[in-house]
Amino acid sequence: MARIVDYDSRKRAVLSSVINRYIKEVSPVASEDIASEFNLSSATIRNIFVELEESGFLTHPYTSAGRVPTDKGYRYYVDFLLSQLELLDEEKEQILHEFKRQIARLDETLERASEIISVLTHYAGIVSSIESENKFFYKGISFILDQPEFQDLNRMRFFIRMVEEKKDLLEIINRDFKEKVKIYIGKELGCPEMNNCSLVVSSYRINDRPIGRLAVLGPMRMTYSHIIPTLEYVSDILTDILDEV
Repeated sequence: MARIVDYDSRKRAVLSSVINRYIKEVSPVASEDIASEFNLSSATIRNIFVELEESGFLTHPYTSAGRVPTDKGYRYYVDFLLSQLELLDEEKEQILHEFKRQIARLDETLERASEIISVLTHYAGIVSSIESENKFFYKGISFILDQPEFQDLNRMRFFIRMVEEKKDLLEIINRDFKEKVKIYIGKELGCPEMNNCSLVVSSYRINDRPIGRLAVLGPMRMTYSHIIPTLEYVSDILTDILDEV
């Protein structure tokens, strides 16, 4: 009896595998890199690569190279391929432990939150306060500058200037959204110089009223599966702390 193949599911699984590998290895993914994972020939994987590229989910940087995800590929990955994201209990305990340090002032709490986000994600952790004249705290810029995508000197200079001047970045972070976590990928940021970046944003509240934003800024090739639940949890804990003050 012939085996029934769900080609759409297989295509989604291949896309997910390519993105997961690229996030870890930062190099184009070749068909032979993942063929054994699916018990398929390299030729079959190459055919799937072609279909994914024609659909706009993958691209290749030069002739005969492996594939890398596009903005559209990352967006599909985040919206449809990541599900039921949850932090491990020990990760939650670490966050709670970091916040248990005695902090007297709101500014210190927000600055501490930016540091915790940065340490947990290994990207830039940003915290803004809508009510305090858009106060802006950030930690972990060095994590981003260590990434291969930011080794270009001009890109590095622009990135540092954008964070330090903060106005344009705050405009993006403070955009209205209804989701618990909002994710801007590449061109969605609306800033050509940041087309290789992604920004993950959440809100924190006092008495169920949003008073500021938490964000993770990093390369488009970021570990969304870890960053999204981390930011959600930090948002919940910071909200609980501020409600008790």
